[in-house]
Amino acid sequence: MPQSYRVAILGATGAVGNELLTLLAERQFPVASLKLLASPRSAGETLSFQGDDLRVEAVSDRSFDNIDLVLASAGGSISKAWAATAIAAGAVMIDNSSAFRMDSQVPLVVPEVNPEAVVSHQGIIANPNCTTILMAVAVYPLHQVQSIQRIVAATYQSASGAGARAMEEVKTQSQAILQGQPPVAKVFPHPLAFNLFPHNSPLNDMGYCEEEMKMVNETRKIFGAPDLRVTATCIRVPVLRAHSESINIEFSTPFDVAQARDILSRAPGVKLVEDWQANHFPMPVEASGQDEVLVGRIRQDISHPNGLELWLSGDQIRKGAALNAVQIAELLAQRGLIRPVEKIETIGVR
Repeated sequence: MPQSYRVAILGATGAVGNELLTLLAERQFPVASLKLLASPRSAGETLSFQGDDLRVEAVSDRSFDNIDLVLASAGGSISKAWAATAIAAGAVMIDNSSAFRMDSQVPLVVPEVNPEAVVSHQGIIANPNCTTILMAVAVYPLHQVQSIQRIVAATYQSASGAGARAMEEVKTQSQAILQGQPPVAKVFPHPLAFNLFPHNSPLNDMGYCEEEMKMVNETRKIFGAPDLRVTATCIRVPVLRAHSESINIEFSTPFDVAQARDILSRAPGVKLVEDWQANHFPMPVEASGQDEVLVGRIRQDISHPNGLELWLSGDQIRKGAALNAVQIAELLAQRGLIRPVEKIETIGVR
């Protein structure tokens, strides 16, 4: 990275926005200047970056002037509203929302899986959904050795996936229950403390929720495998931070468990966590704050000769969101791909 970049964070005051600030500093991304953007409600707040207090500004038509890179974590409607303005100003946007993920003109990138996809960007690169990122990092190394035929995923998703307010709501509900008071749900449709329920995103005609279909469609796009059979059941659980997933993988022929374990022990972005004697495998409390996806309990599926089972935990705010975005920014910088783009008509951001 021979030069520095003028960076803006759109949605700076949220949980992912705060993590972006931390990671830009931790990973020493070459920031020449940093602008923090949010809604008018959050304007005027101050956030710290490398010892400096920076004031949050309300996003406006001139916010992206003299900006090279926009890290967006403010939600799909906000990204759609400001993408064209950012690109027209000469910036590249890395968007953490679902707004552009399935646009055929927008790369959907997990750097450990498909880093070459960044080359085709036309001003926007999409960050996949958190559950998709964690699963892709864990299973793609196996897919490279023997093509996966089918994935069956069950997710155990923490409150952090719904943001900082959701995390606080779980704490408040827990205190209320322990004091004998009824828990109040505002962020989620049901109390999450001491409870769990299927992900509350909208259901389609087949009974799959939006979160589950993100895993299906995004995995196919990232892997470049449009016919890959994927199914998922997504559950919200009373964990503050870090998601976990149970993954069943079917191959065309048997996949040796020892070989799978060896591959994943050396895979980028993966940390193997297996202590069979102590029954110690990945847990969200140990994944929280970690960059790697913790993978373990790799075993033969006794119901299918070509099947493997594995369990993972990964920090939804870091690798599931902010870290993946910063890694994409690093890829762009390394390859000299942060540059103005003239044509934006093809990516639906007018």
